[in-house]
Amino acid sequence: QVQLVESGGGLVQAGGSLRLSCAASGRTFSSYIMGWFRQAPGKEREFVAAIARSGGSTYYADSVKGRFTISRDNAKNTVSLQMNSLKPEDTAVYYCAARSSGIILATATSTYNYWGQGTQVTVSS
Repeated sequence: QVQLVESGGGLVQAGGSLRLSCAASGRTFSSYIMGWFRQAPGKEREFVAAIARSGGSTYYADSVKGRFTISRDNAKNTVSLQMNSLKPEDTAVYYCAARSSGIILATATSTYNYWGQGTQVTVSS
């Protein structure tokens, strides 16, 4: 098992930047594929980005490609999401997630085993 705690959410103006962090507890962090998801009011939780166990490969939703960057530091048991050029439609609760098997191209929420409690990101126009 692994416990995940997100931080770094807040209020930012459109065009601004924000960096989210996820701290994981456990002894086998490097064995998990890590991902970020988000959920806006009244909408389904959607995939944002994923990163391979080694950090060598990443995958992004088309809506954030070129603006967001996912990274991880296995020595510190952390995964981050750098968000640039933020838009009002990026407003959502952002969740850190982990999966023990599979590939980073799998985007369904059901493929991830562990979830953080989420952090609110609000982008004003």
